[in-house]
Amino acid sequence: MPHLENPIKILCVDPGREIFRQLQEVFIGHAYQIMLELNIGRVLERFEREGFAVLVISSAALRSNQWVGIELLEVVSAKSPGTQILFLINPKEIRLAASALKAGSYHYSKLPVSSEELKLLVESALDQRPQYAPNLLLQTTNKPPTFESMVGGSPAMREVYRQIRQAAATDIPVLLSGETGTGKDLASQAIHQLSSRKDGPYVPVHLGALPEDLVASELFGHEKGAFTGAWEHRLGCFELADKGTVFLDEISTVEEKIQISLLRLLEDSTLHRIGGVKGRKVNTRVIAATNENLEDAVERGAFREDLFFRLDVLHIHMPPLKQRDGDVPLLIDHFLKEFNQAYDKTVVGISPECVARLHAYDWPGNVRELKNVINRAVVVCVGDVLLPEHLPGRLHDKQGGRAMVSLPVGSTLEEMERELIKRTLDYAGGNRARTAELLGISRRTLYNKIDRFNL
Repeated sequence: MPHLENPIKILCVDPGREIFRQLQEVFIGHAYQIMLELNIGRVLERFEREGFAVLVISSAALRSNQWVGIELLEVVSAKSPGTQILFLINPKEIRLAASALKAGSYHYSKLPVSSEELKLLVESALDQRPQYAPNLLLQTTNKPPTFESMVGGSPAMREVYRQIRQAAATDIPVLLSGETGTGKDLASQAIHQLSSRKDGPYVPVHLGALPEDLVASELFGHEKGAFTGAWEHRLGCFELADKGTVFLDEISTVEEKIQISLLRLLEDSTLHRIGGVKGRKVNTRVIAATNENLEDAVERGAFREDLFFRLDVLHIHMPPLKQRDGDVPLLIDHFLKEFNQAYDKTVVGISPECVARLHAYDWPGNVRELKNVINRAVVVCVGDVLLPEHLPGRLHDKQGGRAMVSLPVGSTLEEMERELIKRTLDYAGGNRARTAELLGISRRTLYNKIDRFNL
């Protein structure tokens, strides 16, 4: 399914190009994208790459390969029910029209067709489209933009992917920062998998979840009898990750004694097990993560400055979900597929009202929160489409008030207008009629502004 902010796409299958040119003239200056396909046999390939609101087919296109054309209409009608099919036919080919209607055409008209009638046909077809109807052809062949285990194609995430590739090409320590739930663990795994250490072990350690008296043993290991309960010697994560990578999550939570030991290990690649005398050389790459500002922690004296500088050789900041423009729909689609498979469900889409709530929400818990919301929604959904009642109450509360648009002083009126229209479109779940109503302007004015601002 096309992104909600994309223009309305119309695919014209017309070997002679006359209808295609007429469509371009009729909808010039509107929020439409008219696209041409000369060969009806390639139409399914187009639907596998992108979705279309209207499919306009000339009888010349269908006549060139009638059986392929009829099969195409049946497949598009079944797998992309949101696509309205218009069949434009020469008067002598009425039988073709009957076959096309049976196969799923929305309507047909005789050629030649006036520009006024063509415009009316297309607009009427758009008005009759179902509110939610996924392009299953697109869903089964197209994957959202991904990088290793991460999903997202926003500029912010593409910059993260670039930095991950840069980090993977070296062996230096990496510091990952960002709010809880932004995917720092996935970024760490991606660095390891793309590095020369990918065949070595990857050992994650969630420091914030460990009791304070067990952190040293978990990191560096201990000898038998080192303390009460140490019945045998134990390898720490740095020895377990030899020739691989260790991921130290929530690095800001460790006490100063552990920070000193980590600093020594980073400086000479030597560790000492608890209760041990002999140092042991290790060959381990270190990736650390924090959801706190370590520079502020250094200023407060809560984190050693020398350790911070050793860890902060290459710093990658994971952006919050609210700054990842366009990634929410991709993540929703990804999690829908994941939980459909996990629970043997067949949820194929989301209602416009549900989409509006998901878009209006700020996602303070970021990707992790979105994943949990979709997980819950798929579990409680008894049909094929997610509805508002399948969402937790906090998302309903968000819709109860009016969404706010904030802009810095100094923004131009044009920037303010663009942002207001964009945010209102998001709030309305991409429904242009509802957006025009909320803004108090005509639909035609809205279309012109969408086209002007390239929304």
